[in-house]
Amino acid sequence: MEKITIAGIRRGSKFSPNHVGNDAAIFQLTALELRRLGCQVNEYAEDELLEGHLREENLFDMARDKHSVRLLKQYEDEGRRVVNSGYGIENCTRERMTRLLLENGIPHPRSLILPTNADPCRALEAAGLENCWIKRGDFHAIHREDVTYVRNREEAQGILEEYAIRGIRSAVVNEHLVGDLVKFYGVAGTDFFYWFYPSSGGHSKFGLEQINGNARGIPFDEPALQALCDRAARILGVVIYGGDCIVAEDSRVRLIDFNDWPSFAPCREAAAPCIARRIYSLITDLCPVESTIRP
Repeated sequence: MEKITIAGIRRGSKFSPNHVGNDAAIFQLTALELRRLGCQVNEYAEDELLEGHLREENLFDMARDKHSVRLLKQYEDEGRRVVNSGYGIENCTRERMTRLLLENGIPHPRSLILPTNADPCRALEAAGLENCWIKRGDFHAIHREDVTYVRNREEAQGILEEYAIRGIRSAVVNEHLVGDLVKFYGVAGTDFFYWFYPSSGGHSKFGLEQINGNARGIPFDEPALQALCDRAARILGVVIYGGDCIVAEDSRVRLIDFNDWPSFAPCREAAAPCIARRIYSLITDLCPVESTIRP
């Protein structure tokens, strides 16, 4: 039997804020597990992907650069197998993610999408929003300022003005939800799902988890959370995912963030074999590729 060849695309370091080592670790463990499954894995830096010379028909990737994502989408359109999908990665950018989750009935905070060159005060007042989160709408969070907690509408206006100066055209505004912050990791189409309280785990990119304070251990339905996250993954078109949710006092769960291929840092040894087997099953046609919502 001919050995399956897969291209593995590492994430560019600027897209791993405070997590360069963790992102590299889950990538290397996944590549190792794919080799144990009998695959030949050719590894590339994200910059090498941008050179456009990859010939492999199968790819797994942690890419984030906009040009990388555009190229991955082109490869998919040509019939190559790509995990995570370039279309799915694009769907996880903040504005698209917010629209898709709300349009498909995924529990999510009340949200607004606003142009950064406009005064947000009137829209925030009409929506009844005071303390809230301002997030760049066009991309993933790279800098600490890309996700900011504000306590009043004047602070929100200042953040939008700063985004406009940086060339960011839109922002997502999420209401601040009170409750336990839960971080999760999953692999859609498998039994793998891991969650924890970041307030007790010390796992953070920018330290924003402290806004919600220490988790109180509010009970919630864990299988239902996994089912909700797998549904969100199908909607967004990603297989390897992670994110955050808030568990309210009444045990209601709402997703506040959803990411394509996070670091899996607290659970990567357990996650890597599941990720590799899922990639292998997809590229060998043992199961269909997840449908992806495309623009």
